[in-house]
Amino acid sequence: MTEYATATPRIAVYLIIRNGDTCAFVRRANTGWRDGFYGLPAGKVEKDESFTAAAIREAKEEVGITVRVDQLRQVLTSHRTEDGSDWVDVMFEVTAHEGDVYNAEPHMHSELAWLSLDELPDDVNPSLKEMLSAYVHDQSFVEIGWN
Repeated sequence: MTEYATATPRIAVYLIIRNGDTCAFVRRANTGWRDGFYGLPAGKVEKDESFTAAAIREAKEEVGITVRVDQLRQVLTSHRTEDGSDWVDVMFEVTAHEGDVYNAEPHMHSELAWLSLDELPDDVNPSLKEMLSAYVHDQSFVEIGWN
């Protein structure tokens, strides 16, 4: 029998929430990782949690909206290596939601901003910029940080 090394990547979900030509971003603060950078509402998938359940939970926790499974459309998967960790990222578009988008975690985000995906500022998380570039070019998969 052959032994195989198994990889255990971390898994994160990201949410694209549009308002016309702009998209909701939160500026990280007090988290210890990429503080000061803009990111999408996002978070780690917890043990025994599906990707869609994590997306629904993060939508409520980070930006205060209620989203149903049928209001999520999976648009991109990323396999990324960054800061010594491997990640699988699953990005969803939110096609509809209940409630107003706001900064529901002010202890972790210093602001909520509506930014154009065509003109992202320099202070967007660099790996997220790569994912969003793939997304706007209709790619469904991207690998980031691998040689």
